[in-house]
Amino acid sequence: MNTLTIEGWLKSTSETKPLPIEHIHFRVNESYRLLLEQAEEQLQETQSGELFIPVDMDTMELETSDDCGPIRDCQFRVYLRPADQRGLFHLVANRDSDNSLVYSNSVMVDLLG
Repeated sequence: MNTLTIEGWLKSTSETKPLPIEHIHFRVNESYRLLLEQAEEQLQETQSGELFIPVDMDTMELETSDDCGPIRDCQFRVYLRPADQRGLFHLVANRDSDNSLVYSNSVMVDLLG
């Protein structure tokens, strides 16, 4: 299992600039690691823009900071870096209190191995 502590961002509307939030802590278990690797391979083969992997909040070990609060509808967004076609992912969710978009900085998929 990989435990990640990543900077997070909050975006309340499409017109507003993202605001930094404290770090987001979560674990990527073996099942999610394999799904992320498969998504990277699929994107490389199909040249699709992005894929989303739903996250089971009942099994995901996740902590958000007080300035974010509880989140829901978590997904991993997987996409390819244009320069070298390597897979990146980040956590994407909605904040419970106001439905604002919450997301983490990106991580390379192959760093999970």
